[in-house]
Amino acid sequence: MGAIVGGGILVLAGVAFRETGPSTILAFALNGALAIMTALSFAEMSSMFPESGGAYTFAKKVLTVRAAFVVGWVLWFAYIVAGVLYALGFAEYAVLAIDALWVASGGASPPWLRGRPALSGLAVVATGAYSLLLIRSNKGGGQIETLGKLIVFAILLAAGAWALGVAPSGTARRGLTPFLEHGTTGLLAAMGFTFIALQGFDLVAAVGGEVKDPERNIPRAMLASLGIALAVYIPFLFLTSTVGVPAGQSISQMSADNPATVMAVAAYNYAGVFGYWLVVVAAILSTLSALSACIFAASRVALRMARDRTLPRVLQHQHPTRGTPIMSIYATALAMAFLLLMVRDVSAAGAAASLIFLISFALVHWTSLLARQRTRIKAPFQTPWFPAIPLIGGLACAVLAAYQAVVVPRAGAVTAVWLGFGVILYIGLFAGRARAVDAFAEAHDPRLGVLRGRSPLVLVPVANPASAVGMVTLANALAIPVVGRVVLLTVVRRPSDFAAAQIETTKALEDANSVVGQALTASLRAGHTPEALMTIAYDPWKEIARVAQSYECESLLMGFSSLEDQGNVAHIEQMLNDVECDVVVVRASKTWTLNADTRIIVPVGGRGGHDELRARLLGSLGRAGCTNVRFVQANRQRLAPGIRLVRERELRIFAEEETRGTPEVKLIESGNMVEALANEAGTNDLIILGLRHQRGKRLFGELALQVARKTDAATLMISRRS
Repeated sequence: MGAIVGGGILVLAGVAFRETGPSTILAFALNGALAIMTALSFAEMSSMFPESGGAYTFAKKVLTVRAAFVVGWVLWFAYIVAGVLYALGFAEYAVLAIDALWVASGGASPPWLRGRPALSGLAVVATGAYSLLLIRSNKGGGQIETLGKLIVFAILLAAGAWALGVAPSGTARRGLTPFLEHGTTGLLAAMGFTFIALQGFDLVAAVGGEVKDPERNIPRAMLASLGIALAVYIPFLFLTSTVGVPAGQSISQMSADNPATVMAVAAYNYAGVFGYWLVVVAAILSTLSALSACIFAASRVALRMARDRTLPRVLQHQHPTRGTPIMSIYATALAMAFLLLMVRDVSAAGAAASLIFLISFALVHWTSLLARQRTRIKAPFQTPWFPAIPLIGGLACAVLAAYQAVVVPRAGAVTAVWLGFGVILYIGLFAGRARAVDAFAEAHDPRLGVLRGRSPLVLVPVANPASAVGMVTLANALAIPVVGRVVLLTVVRRPSDFAAAQIETTKALEDANSVVGQALTASLRAGHTPEALMTIAYDPWKEIARVAQSYECESLLMGFSSLEDQGNVAHIEQMLNDVECDVVVVRASKTWTLNADTRIIVPVGGRGGHDELRARLLGSLGRAGCTNVRFVQANRQRLAPGIRLVRERELRIFAEEETRGTPEVKLIESGNMVEALANEAGTNDLIILGLRHQRGKRLFGELALQVARKTDAATLMISRRS
């Protein structure tokens, strides 16, 4: 309510009147219908995912982390720009009030009062003040302002209704003629400028993780706030267009000179000085409460993104006692202050904010369609007339956004520049850890894979049935439950002269069939249900690569009891570079089995090229019950105490992003890293090592081979896809 009611209509209605005349009433009504359709999609998604973040959270659940970053980055900016709009609107009306009081006291207002520095200064002060208030309170703000402005609007509507009742006959007809003053194009332009006036229901979703009984309260709050806003807006616009316009003038003419304050002039025309001051007070209260709501929501979006590492980790820092996201609020306030010094007028801010919100709302409709299609879980609140509502609403938001970008090139340019800047930041700074954290979340929560429409396949070549249980157990940990598949592959070597070696070939087929049967039997006894595939080829290594490519496998899991044979090493390296999927090489004894007692050793170092695959693997193992994880970082030299504390803290933060619970961390100081790492692992443990990438090729590297050969523990050597 604080964000929706008042601020947008009092600041932007004049811009709409200038563009389309009295049909501003229709523009707001159409925007209201579009907002209600969007709120229904928001309500369904919020009831399904009652977490903070709004559209960003929905995109992360249903799309990819890259798409979620784009949505979150745009949404964060949208709330910032909306805050800029309301801060400037507050400054406009505050200057109007100061000027009127100055004149009433008998003096002449100074020229600098209406200058740009004064407006920007007041807007920055308001932004800073409400940011400090939000740091001190975790319950948002602006409740008193919201209640006050609703009372003021009720008085204004009552006064307008009285004025209309005593007005001369034909006043309403005169004020509404011509209705579509600038045709359909003017109407669409007005809708684009003022859509932001109905934005605010989405703030409920942005803080959904802090709402009590969210499945019930979030939909009710969204629809009720929109209903109240429209019940205020439509009558107020009607009264402004009729009794608020003096004879001989039109509402568009009144709005041409001072669009930001035309509502105060209209109230003066039908309610005198009392009405004028009511609008000024309502505008100040409305813009302040909306500013508070925008800072509140923007900081929560930034907080959620920081937790997902799609924004810097520092932004998730919270107040130790109040729990407020201090750094996210600071970052939001600084961005607002910067824009306040750059943006020249409220119409530009309103156009940019409306465009950005329309884009994000179109994406919410899309994610709503995908979520309903991909999951059988019924949301506590479901959009009526599905899929018509999200289809019509999403298309309307997208078309209006495109039209707005063309009609107001500045808005489109601002959006494009911000988006381009964000993409550069993401690729250069955030992508690595963001993908790793997201991969861990997806592996740990199988529903994410379902919602994202993924069906990953893990290919497991099997030659020895004795190792089948351990391999299938590991493969099932890698595969996403419900949608993931595990395929056991057995390759029979075909001789060059089939007729001459018919007996040997027949025996090889029988042996392969036996291997598959024993592997499936052992897997079923262990509770796994893999699929089986048998092929015949001249070269088993090339056949494995062919099957991996043909089946579009996400992961290839290969097991070897020994890596002493250089021929095997060469074959595996060739395989690494022949396939385009992730590859996991297992070196373990035939009797080794993954279980809850297995301790997982994770050496950390290098440039993080394997973070995503390792995080996915650890998330899968954690889901399978293997939660005993120790992260180890080896250092060749002894560390100073201060540096050691910093390294341990960084390593613990790193470890907590890829595990559930409290992982162990250990810094090792040793000149022989192979010996140190090998000494960390016991016989039933599992050590995870990353393979090298060099000039586009995937290689084992001496460190991985030496550690694998030195320790009796099972060793996983992982290589991400190219």
